[in-house]
Amino acid sequence: MNWIKDLLTHESFAQTIIIFGLVIALGIWFGKIKIFGISLGVTWVLFVGLLFSFMGVTINHELQDFLKEFGLVLFVYTLGLQVGPGFFASLNRNALVSNVLATFVVLLGVLTTLALFFLSGNTISIMTGVMSGAVTNTPGLGAAQTTITNLHHLAADNSMVTLAYAVAYPFGVFGIIISMIVLKRVFRINIKEEIIKHEEANNAREDKVISKHLKLENQQLIGKSIHTIFEMIDTPIIISRMFHNGIIITPTPTEILAKNDVLLVVAPKNLFEKLHVLIGPESDMDLKAAMDSNLVSNRVVVTNKNITHKRLGDIPEMNQHDFTFTRLHRAGIEMVPNGNITLQLGDTIKVVGTKEGLERITDVLGNSLKRLEVPDLGPIFMGIVIGVIFGSIPFQIPNIPVPVKIGLAGGPLIVALLLSRFGNKLYLNNYTTASANLMIRELGITLFLASVGLSSGSKLAEAFAGGNGFIWIGFGILITVIPLLLVGVIAQRFFKKSYFEVCGLLAGASTDPPALAFALKISGSDIPSATYATVYPLTMILRIVAAQLLILMFT
Repeated sequence: MNWIKDLLTHESFAQTIIIFGLVIALGIWFGKIKIFGISLGVTWVLFVGLLFSFMGVTINHELQDFLKEFGLVLFVYTLGLQVGPGFFASLNRNALVSNVLATFVVLLGVLTTLALFFLSGNTISIMTGVMSGAVTNTPGLGAAQTTITNLHHLAADNSMVTLAYAVAYPFGVFGIIISMIVLKRVFRINIKEEIIKHEEANNAREDKVISKHLKLENQQLIGKSIHTIFEMIDTPIIISRMFHNGIIITPTPTEILAKNDVLLVVAPKNLFEKLHVLIGPESDMDLKAAMDSNLVSNRVVVTNKNITHKRLGDIPEMNQHDFTFTRLHRAGIEMVPNGNITLQLGDTIKVVGTKEGLERITDVLGNSLKRLEVPDLGPIFMGIVIGVIFGSIPFQIPNIPVPVKIGLAGGPLIVALLLSRFGNKLYLNNYTTASANLMIRELGITLFLASVGLSSGSKLAEAFAGGNGFIWIGFGILITVIPLLLVGVIAQRFFKKSYFEVCGLLAGASTDPPALAFALKISGSDIPSATYATVYPLTMILRIVAAQLLILMFT
């Protein structure tokens, strides 16, 4: 049985793969354990790796370094593909307040880190590790380590940075949740009353997309085409159904308006005051429920790659008389379709029209979920290549002696964000199903965490021997709690955010899924998810950039 001993103890590719497999498997299993209903999830892979390394387990360093960097690239690239559509949508004016507040959380965290850096005498590398752990942001750790390596080349030692991250992380998770509990006490929140207040506020939102039946009473529009209405309204609207000459139709922009027409208009709520003046008052007729209507509606998923690089207005098949697009859902965002929108794989469109019209447009759009289940790996790896090249471009920053690079954390992330939004115009469809994206992301992050754990555990005793580990924990708690409590109070007092919105905001600003799960549990609804999704993409990018800038500017 000596061959088993040799296989497990002598450094080789086989031994490295076995150790990685054990660390990841044990970490995933331990990650299912909940303490007070909260789990640290995949981060247990890091802790198991630290334990193996502390016990003297060594592996092939070249393969370990490759798996660490490759895992990081896989993680940040697929993360960028996931959050990209939501990131660009979150930059609109309706989400501005939430994103400004989340940015303030990040900024306060950086300022707290810098204050502790100047007061404590710790290196900025260690303080960046503490900050990344305190805000539960693993990509920030990866960005910091890559930046340190770029600055110091082979002389870089990231093990203490990893340990600082590891000791701060658990208290970061619980610190976010404790902050939510403290704010609940401060605001004296009654959960049932808060749900009612939130629903009332949501229904009163001026930008909410709604539909109304309007009776045509503007004499100047009679005999004109529907396109005349579109020209007089700056914001895109949809007229999905129309009662015209005694029948219900799906109108085209060329349809001629007649006296007593009733139009079913889909538009933002704040636009209807203008539409009432332009078209007429609200009608009692319900075109959706009309028994004599031959119109049906359905949701169709875009799976045809051939139409994803063209504007809707440039696709001949879209200019038909027997169907209308009324809603478009993309990455959790609802929008009103118009001719300037470019479709993306995975978009879900609500279509209203005749049975024949729906069958025809369904064939054009695809609606074959089976096609989406097979990932197209070519564009994904091409995007990774572009991201790595982009991250390797050196550029000069004033007062920094050597050229710097955004590295393997920043480059693939930025390229993935851009390709998720504009890739279809370059014929690079990077769409993957949510499950496929999650699979690649989890594979990438577990490889990265296992690698950094296995490379850093040998210094675990050293970190706590002088009391540094306990100091890092204290620093991490301050970095976690101070920004969250301050911004939580500001969001509620000055911007009138509901408690559930505040919880979603704080969880998203900390890029922390366990905190979101806790917020969902106490709210009994998915209200916090909306704010979490709004701020998460921008916050994730800011966390990565902040970790890099701290290293670059204060090393």
